[in-house]
Amino acid sequence: MREAQRIGARADEFQALRELGTLEQIEPRDGDEAVRDELTRRAGGYIRADVDAWLAHALAAHLGHYRDPAAREAAAGLLPPPVLAHAALLAELVRLVPGVDMDQLAFAARLATTEPEATGDLAAFRARAR
Repeated sequence: MREAQRIGARADEFQALRELGTLEQIEPRDGDEAVRDELTRRAGGYIRADVDAWLAHALAAHLGHYRDPAAREAAAGLLPPPVLAHAALLAELVRLVPGVDMDQLAFAARLATTEPEATGDLAAFRARAR
């Protein structure tokens, strides 16, 4: 019961910050993958796209609890392939062009959503090319 309440409160926080346009300012925490699922259940895809982009950025940049490799590994089992492919592509693009503004990489989300497998393959290819 407490876990459901915690997830619900965090989902409310995500939704409010998204509406303010400040979702990217929140620090990722353990269990945010479940919050993503709750927001999807509540509001469908229109919020999920923003939360997915935020999660992908957090994973790629190792923000919040994603600093811990175990948390990133756990997220790989909890998040859908498009989010993971987006994160992988972001990580490689940032290595390619250090200091790039994440707003300039918005195309990565569209690629990951449309072709997650190809996006993941591109990220892996880029990683091998290093």
